[in-house]
Amino acid sequence: MVNRVVGYKNSGIKFYSLNLLSNIAMIETPLSQIKKLLSNEIPSELICCLPDKWEKIGDVLTVKLNESLRKYQEKIGERYAEILHCKTVLNDVGGISGTYRKPKVEILYGSKNTETIHKENGIRYKLDLQKIMFSSGNMDERKRMANISNKNETVVDLFAGIGYFTIPMAVYSKPKKIFSCEINPIAYEYLCKNIVLNHVTSVVKPLLGDNRSMAPKNIADRVIMGYIDDTYRFLPTAIDCLKNGTGIIHYHDVFPNELIPEKSLKFVQEISKKYDTNAKLLKYNYIKSYAPGVSHVVFDIKIGER
Repeated sequence: MVNRVVGYKNSGIKFYSLNLLSNIAMIETPLSQIKKLLSNEIPSELICCLPDKWEKIGDVLTVKLNESLRKYQEKIGERYAEILHCKTVLNDVGGISGTYRKPKVEILYGSKNTETIHKENGIRYKLDLQKIMFSSGNMDERKRMANISNKNETVVDLFAGIGYFTIPMAVYSKPKKIFSCEINPIAYEYLCKNIVLNHVTSVVKPLLGDNRSMAPKNIADRVIMGYIDDTYRFLPTAIDCLKNGTGIIHYHDVFPNELIPEKSLKFVQEISKKYDTNAKLLKYNYIKSYAPGVSHVVFDIKIGER
């Protein structure tokens, strides 16, 4: 007789053999494998301090190393690279900062060449993780934006970066044209490379500089504002981009959860009134947690429709 875990009809609980559950329990996670390898290489009391979260972009891994592990950082980096199949392991020492959103990282182990190609949803992103940020937490939004446009639209991406939203939209939605603005020369360089890498040179026009002075005006059916840091300051530019002041803006920013969506919509409505138009919230999506009680959110807002 096969032993089973008891469940109730229509409860959603599945029935498993105890032997199967035993086998599942024996499967080692990457972290358990790393801990096993390091158990004889670092003091046992430090095993619990090993990073249990990481971000793997292409073949480069980023972790946040506890200061107590500094003495053993190269050996730790080597084991993470071995188990997670990476050429380089970086330590996040300061997050993202500045207008250019540059990551503060240092090499723990591996190649000093931190340029890589990250594959996601059929898209290839080339970047250097010592110079350019890439957030895996935004993956669902990149997938959503891939199919949100259509062949009849003109799009302006005000904060294109390396093409986070521009490239998937160009590949899958194939709008008439995407004007992609980027102020960071290094990010712009990779944006240009990714346009070629993904064969969308006929769709995407990259523009280097401050979007407030060089974004095309009165042309867009849709504007992407994929930036979080007082994004409302760029709303006049976004509205200027819209064809006849009418279209959709994808407005990103961070807000306390209890103020969503009222506060963000208020920003947009106040600025749109100055253009003698109005703003209507179509929907909003949580991207990810930014801090306790604070979230990164994107708002799809229709401008100019009474």
